[in-house]
Amino acid sequence: MLRIYQNTYRRTARKAVVYSTKVVCCNHSTLCNITMQPRRKGAGGQWEQHHSRNHEHYLLAGNQARGWTIPPHSRGYGMFVVRILKGALKLRYLVLGGAIGGGVSLSKKYEDWKEGLPDMKWLEDALPQSERWSQFSRNLIEVGSVVKNAIDIDPRLKQLGEDKLSEWRSWFDNRLDDALEAADYQGNQIVETKEDIKSKATVAALGIPVDESQKLQSQVETLQTEIMNVQIKYQKELEKMEKENRELRQQYLIMKTNKKTTAKRIKKSLIDMYSEVLDELSGYDTGYTMADHLPRVVVVGDQSSGKTSVLESIAKARIFPRGSGEMMTRAPVKVTLAEGPYHVAQFRDTDREYDLTKESDLADLRREVEFRMRASVRGGKTVSNEVISMTVKGPGLQRMVLVDLPGIISTMTVDMASDTKDSIHQMTKHYMSNPNAIILCIQDGSVDAERSNVTDLVMQCDPLGRRTIFVLTKVDLAEELADPERIRKILSGKLFPMKALGYYAVVTGRGRKDDSIEAIRQYEEDFFKNSKLFHRRGVIMPHQVTSRNLSLAVSDRFWKMVRETIEQQADAFKATRFNLETEWKNNFPRLRESGRDELFDKAKGEILDEVVTLSQISAKKWDDALTTKLWEKLSNYVFENIYLPAAQSGSQNSFNTMVDIKLRQWAEQALPAKSVEAGWEALQQEFISLMERAKKAHDHDDVFDQLKAAVVDEAIRRHSWEDKAIDMLRVIQLNTLEDRFVHDKTEWDQAVKFLENSVNAKLMQTEETLAQMFGPGPWTRFAQWKSLTADQQKRRSVKGELDKILKNDSKHLPSLSYDELTTVRKNLQRDNVEVDTDYIRQTWFPVYRKHFLQQALQRAKDCRKAYYLYTQQGSECEVSCSDVVLFWRIQQVIKVTGNALRQQVINREARRLDKEIKAVLDEFSEDEERKAQLLTGKRVQLAEELIKVRQIQEKLEEFINSLNQEK
Repeated sequence: MLRIYQNTYRRTARKAVVYSTKVVCCNHSTLCNITMQPRRKGAGGQWEQHHSRNHEHYLLAGNQARGWTIPPHSRGYGMFVVRILKGALKLRYLVLGGAIGGGVSLSKKYEDWKEGLPDMKWLEDALPQSERWSQFSRNLIEVGSVVKNAIDIDPRLKQLGEDKLSEWRSWFDNRLDDALEAADYQGNQIVETKEDIKSKATVAALGIPVDESQKLQSQVETLQTEIMNVQIKYQKELEKMEKENRELRQQYLIMKTNKKTTAKRIKKSLIDMYSEVLDELSGYDTGYTMADHLPRVVVVGDQSSGKTSVLESIAKARIFPRGSGEMMTRAPVKVTLAEGPYHVAQFRDTDREYDLTKESDLADLRREVEFRMRASVRGGKTVSNEVISMTVKGPGLQRMVLVDLPGIISTMTVDMASDTKDSIHQMTKHYMSNPNAIILCIQDGSVDAERSNVTDLVMQCDPLGRRTIFVLTKVDLAEELADPERIRKILSGKLFPMKALGYYAVVTGRGRKDDSIEAIRQYEEDFFKNSKLFHRRGVIMPHQVTSRNLSLAVSDRFWKMVRETIEQQADAFKATRFNLETEWKNNFPRLRESGRDELFDKAKGEILDEVVTLSQISAKKWDDALTTKLWEKLSNYVFENIYLPAAQSGSQNSFNTMVDIKLRQWAEQALPAKSVEAGWEALQQEFISLMERAKKAHDHDDVFDQLKAAVVDEAIRRHSWEDKAIDMLRVIQLNTLEDRFVHDKTEWDQAVKFLENSVNAKLMQTEETLAQMFGPGPWTRFAQWKSLTADQQKRRSVKGELDKILKNDSKHLPSLSYDELTTVRKNLQRDNVEVDTDYIRQTWFPVYRKHFLQQALQRAKDCRKAYYLYTQQGSECEVSCSDVVLFWRIQQVIKVTGNALRQQVINREARRLDKEIKAVLDEFSEDEERKAQLLTGKRVQLAEELIKVRQIQEKLEEFINSLNQEK
């Protein structure tokens, strides 16, 4: 039996499977193409079927096969239905076209999506090769065009009208539904999906072998799977990044909001407020000479008595460095204990928090404490008065402020300073002298009580024991070594003459450095629980033992004294503030009380304004300043090493040769460095002149003068000209000196004027030297009642002989010959003037220089009108003007050098000086000692004191308000 399906398949037991016009035989699994034709005409609706293998299959009679028949008159329609089915089969090519179009679209989508992917290394392995994908796409496009042409040329489909096609489709659908309900086939089941048909159609169209087509199809499927995986992975990464971005944004908004509202929302704890007051007081009144009588818990004891261990037990953390018998506490350590959710420690001047539950942070904290202690000891001292402030917070900590002091010693070692013992005694007395300080007196229970030094010191400061709490440490050792009765006397206050508010016994460990606070406390509890000494006969009360009871008692006494004394301390500072404000109004009625920080900021602004003004100086002013400074630095070398030796050579050719050699050597070696030096000095001079002009302003405040001068001096000391400027100047100067021809009359006149001015300046210096050597003239001696010294008279005699030589030979060489020296000496002997040859040479030098300069000045005047002779005759000019050309070359070098230095100053050096000044100002702003040295005077000191008292009073009032609210 056979059954026909349209675009679907149905499975039943022992029935064949039919898909479209392909059927499967009942007796074998061969796929057959069937055709239908009548067996004999009019045979009652029976039909015969044939297939390619000549197997015959018979349909049951129409009325006997499930009750349905195909009437004879419908044979023509049946044949037509077959044709319709055949045309409908071409729909699979349309499906193929859709698959091809989908492939092309997939390729395009893939390329677009690939470009949108981020640059990730792991995508390279997942993506296919571009050439391979392009080849596959081209093949699919070609198949699509072939199939499209095949569909377009079908004449039967083109001839059918839309109405007829619709009618046939409706009739075929009805008949097919009937066939699906009636047909029932038996046979083996072979199922082919729609995807298989598409694949076979594509392979058939491309003419690809089955194996290769299956391989290609497998690769395509693998590629699609990889693309989907990449897309899914990319989407997950994108979602993850978006989630992290949202979380980071939320954290940023929270942090931004907290920064604005932390000061308003977070309320300081009472003990933190009190600690801040003490910190302010420690900087204001270190000697308790004013009103700093606020309570503190001062921990005192002999060295190695266990006082630091007691403090650590109260703080529940081993926060202090420890050694083997050596002095570890070298400076006072103020520890503010406060209750908090986390056990942390923090120094006053840093933001870092040390987690006291981590051993690494504890080690860092101990190292920092030791470092600060050693840094506070200067000048060979062993102990220091500088306070190290620390805050410790944690669950269950009692709120109080403790000050750990160096242990009292009775004998000094060789590595200690000679005043160590006295320094510790003075420091201890200093802290205990506060009438409201709570003295925590630590006594080592394992040693004889008579060896204690601290008890006598405590009795001197608190003879009535109204603020002393006695603590006996190491009682676990005392139970083994000491007399039990003696220990009971100590803890009952009957052994020492000193008095105390309470007596306590604690155990600070088993002497092991690595024991934690929890282990020490557990050991302490176990000891007191099992000790016969503290439980026999009930002599010692339970509240007198353990560090916990001690901390509760100290904290209770601390806050009681704070409440008793805080009001009167606030009143004392209020009165002090009133007195200071009155003094300020009487002395500085029109000024606002500005502290050092505010004055420093104002001075900083004025200095930076002057730096800005420096950059606004005109180019002409820079040129004039640099030219003047350059000639000031270079003139002496030009005259002494170049001009005078060359001019005194005796011939014009020798002059030019010597000048060229010396100028080149000068430009290659000393000139660039001297030029930079001149530029730097000109920059300094201009900046200092700006600062001096600022002092003459009507609103100038002389309190800043010392600070400004120190800042400018330090910045100038640090500043140095750029090294590459020297190399650049060397090239420019060498090129300029190569030019030996004056270009026009204007430059010639300027060179002559430059020569005359320079010679006149040297001539004036020489005349001053001669005036000192020969004394004043006749008129000056007569008018001012002055007389010549013996040496001056002798010099005048020598000068008379030397003038004769110059008069006889106006072109005399710079030096005197031996014969000339002998002649002068003998002529002077006839006048009873005894001199030696060195004396004559010393007198000859300024005399000859004056003579030479006068001649040079005369040549300059003669050369003023000789420019045209110079241009026509050159070096053969009758008037010798080589010195004019030399000074023209020097003048040109100075011009180009000044121009280069001006550009460097404006573009680079002024900015670099600005950076140096800002750096110096930043350093000075962090150095309180330097600011105190540079900003001085009664006005500054009074303002500082007034500002400090106001801050302390405000903090006291804030603390009192919070304390009253807590009550």
